[in-house]
Amino acid sequence: MVGSNERGDGSNSVQRRDDEGQALMVKVSHGSTLVDISVPSNSTFGDLKRVIAQETGLEPQLQKLFFRGKEKEDGDLLQMAGIKDNSKLVLMEDAGDKQMNPQEINEPSEVSRGGAAVFEVRAEVDKLSEQVSALQAVVHTGNKVDERNIVYLTEMLMRQLLKLDSIEAEGEGKIQRKLEVRRVQSLVETMDTLRARNSNPFSDCTNAVSVTTNWETFDAGVADPNAPTPVPCSIKVTREWEQFD
Repeated sequence: MVGSNERGDGSNSVQRRDDEGQALMVKVSHGSTLVDISVPSNSTFGDLKRVIAQETGLEPQLQKLFFRGKEKEDGDLLQMAGIKDNSKLVLMEDAGDKQMNPQEINEPSEVSRGGAAVFEVRAEVDKLSEQVSALQAVVHTGNKVDERNIVYLTEMLMRQLLKLDSIEAEGEGKIQRKLEVRRVQSLVETMDTLRARNSNPFSDCTNAVSVTTNWETFDAGVADPNAPTPVPCSIKVTREWEQFD
């Protein structure tokens, strides 16, 4: 029995060595910077923070790492959290770890609170974006899909816009929120186009939809309001985007 246990321990040691020999390449987004980081596959998020510190100069105790919209603890294993090659994480500076009075320590900063809320919405939008791509693949082959699926998916995207509209954030959180708003708006316009093509899949509907968007906040003045509108072959959709400051 003792010999059996010893052989089992040796097998585990070999397995641990094999795990340590495998590396994960992850992408870490910090503001406008995207950094590729390589770490052993059995690393924790704390280990990853130490490597990030060498690349960015941001001390581990000042780092907050988010994956799929949720902040990860230092002791969590990367693989257990679902991290794979080319997984993307978001890095934010933890202003709460800087020197504060006791009252401030218990109150998360506006940047952190707003940023975390945006990341939660982003995780939902990632899932919806995959569904949009799946519908595109079907419609672009000339096949029709149930229009209820298009209507439902469009409604879910609009709900994410409403969530983003309700988020109050400053600094980096506000920048991330604005980028996510643009992304969702683009997906909604894609759904409008798909809806038009789906109604007449065998026609050349490159100009099937004329989408008139009122950008009240973003890139004001970039679009020419007097520019000619393409003649649609089926549907004209006018969508007034509400203000997202």
